[in-house]
Amino acid sequence: MAATLKDVAALAGVSVKTVSNVVNGYAFVKPENRRRVEDALAATGYRPNLGARNLRRGRTGFIALVVPELSIPYFGELAGLVITAARRHHWNVLIEQTQGARDRERSALAAMGPHMIDGAILSPQALAAEDFGAFDLAVPLVLVGEHSVEVPFDRVAIDNVQAAQRAVAHLAALGRRRIAAIGQHPWRGTAALRMEGYRAALHSAGLPETGELIVPALEYHRREGAQAMRRLLELPHPPDAVFCFNDLLAIGALRTAAEHGLRVPDDVAIIGFDNTEESAYSIPSLTTIAPDKAAIATTAVDLIRRRVDARDAFAVQDVQIPYSLEIRESTVGRAAQ
Repeated sequence: MAATLKDVAALAGVSVKTVSNVVNGYAFVKPENRRRVEDALAATGYRPNLGARNLRRGRTGFIALVVPELSIPYFGELAGLVITAARRHHWNVLIEQTQGARDRERSALAAMGPHMIDGAILSPQALAAEDFGAFDLAVPLVLVGEHSVEVPFDRVAIDNVQAAQRAVAHLAALGRRRIAAIGQHPWRGTAALRMEGYRAALHSAGLPETGELIVPALEYHRREGAQAMRRLLELPHPPDAVFCFNDLLAIGALRTAAEHGLRVPDDVAIIGFDNTEESAYSIPSLTTIAPDKAAIATTAVDLIRRRVDARDAFAVQDVQIPYSLEIRESTVGRAAQ
């Protein structure tokens, strides 16, 4: 039979209350008693009944994570970090992907009931402000990623405008003068912000904005990056640098450059966005904007915990997460690193 708190207490020579305090992570336990309880927990193989605990607390024991695509490495990596952060609070994570489609994002909102989950983390791509108002959300909701939609929910993001501006300024500082952009999108909020940063950097560097150097991408996959780069290289005057709105687009662009016999970064420099694991192992390794994904995940989960635990409402939080520019071979070459 499974060990009980009473079994652990008897073996450790302490009260059941002391065992409960250790299991629940309370700090006010004498070090000697904590050690004895932890030894007894290991010896008996005790496992807490999370279902019963959650019922007592009025919780489900689950939070939801809703992202566009798990096949995009950024979201896959973020999901793993959210799971790790949620585990610290004894939450399991239900994951849904929407493909960035408005109807699927609305369906996800509609399913966010307190009988199912304790809170949700959502990376919206296509939702409008009225979509949020159409549902009576009864659980805490945290939005991740910058978006132009203003809604009264906690938000966790980096400054996409500033980050994009820094990426393009890096290319300009290297002496690049025909800097292209791959990733313009008709309704992705982050794409509009990164385009704003791209334009601001060109202006600051005294470079003109050239329409033929701005290539849209409806999907942010390697294939679209490769196709966009092919279109750029067919121009009478191809770019000498390319800013891609995510790493997958940049890796696709690297492939096309290689197929055309170009040397990166000698002939054309390429920079990405997201600092996914793949970017460090591409050939050449990819310079990229690196959001602190662990901080995004931890902050989003902590905001849900605060909302669930709060007896009094607190103001909507808009948390800006730091980022860095990871300079690698695709912009400075191997010798310059």
